[in-house]
Amino acid sequence: MSFGALHGLGGLAGGLLVGFLAAGLDRILTARLQSRIGPPLLQPVYDVVKLLGKEALIVNAWQAFCACTTLLTAALAWLLFVLQSDLLLVFFVQAVGAVFLVVGALASGSPYSHIGAHRELLQMLAYEPLLVLVFIGMYLETGSFRLEVLFAWPRPLLWRMPFLFLVLAFALGIKMRKSPFDLSACHHAHQELVRGVLTDYSGPLLALTEIAHAFEVALMLGFFTLFWPGWGVGRFLLPVAVWAFVIGVDNATARSNWRWMLGTAWGLGLGLAIVNLVWIGQG
Repeated sequence: MSFGALHGLGGLAGGLLVGFLAAGLDRILTARLQSRIGPPLLQPVYDVVKLLGKEALIVNAWQAFCACTTLLTAALAWLLFVLQSDLLLVFFVQAVGAVFLVVGALASGSPYSHIGAHRELLQMLAYEPLLVLVFIGMYLETGSFRLEVLFAWPRPLLWRMPFLFLVLAFALGIKMRKSPFDLSACHHAHQELVRGVLTDYSGPLLALTEIAHAFEVALMLGFFTLFWPGWGVGRFLLPVAVWAFVIGVDNATARSNWRWMLGTAWGLGLGLAIVNLVWIGQG
C-alpha cells in the first residue's frame, strides 16, 4: 500500500477519533455542568456500534441513498482537508453532504422531519456565507486557497483576522447544532425528544449520519488550526478553546428562533467579516 493511501486512511481514522472524542467530552462536560457524572468518554462510539447492529427500518430508498451520500461527502471533505487540497473544494464538498441530509429528511412523510429539514436549510443559509467570507479573508491575506500554502504560512492569521476568527466560531456553533442554534436537531435531551431533521433516520442510517457529523465537527475544528502557523501548542489550543466556548454557550443559553439566528448571523457575523476584510484589503 502506498504512502498516500496510508496517509489517507490514517487521516480518516484521525477525523473519526477527533469527532467522537469531541462528542464524548461534550457529554461529560455538559453532565458536570448539570451536576451529573455523565456517560463514558467513548459513549458516542458505543452508540454508533449499537445503531449499526439494529434492524434497518428504511422509509424509502432515496432516504438511504441520502444518508450514504452524506457520510461519503463528509468523509471526502475531511480527507481533502488532511491531504491539503483546495479550501474551496473542501467547502463545496461539505456543503453537498449537508444538502443531502436535508433531502433525505424531506423524502420522509413525517411533518417533524420536514420542519427539521426546513430549519436545517435556514441554518445552512446562516453559516455557509460566513464560511465563504472566512475563506475569502484567508485568500486576501495569503494569496491562495491551497491548504498547503495556508498551513505553511509563516505568520499567525489570527493577528490579521481576529474578527473572521470570531465569525468562524459563530459558524461552528451553528454547524454543531448547539444552543442557541440547535433549531434543526439536538444531541442532548435538554431540548426535545423528536430530533428534527434526524427524526426518521434510524438504526444503521442514523449511525451513518452520526459518523458524518463526527467528520463535520473534525473539519470545522480543523479550520481553526489554519489561524496558527507550525504544529506547536497554539495550533492545538485554538480549536480546543473555541470548542469549549461553544459548549459553554450551549449550556448557558436556550434555543433561539430562526429569525434571531439569521438576524444575528447576517448582522453581527457578516458585519464583523466585512470589517476584517476591509482591514486586510487596506494592508
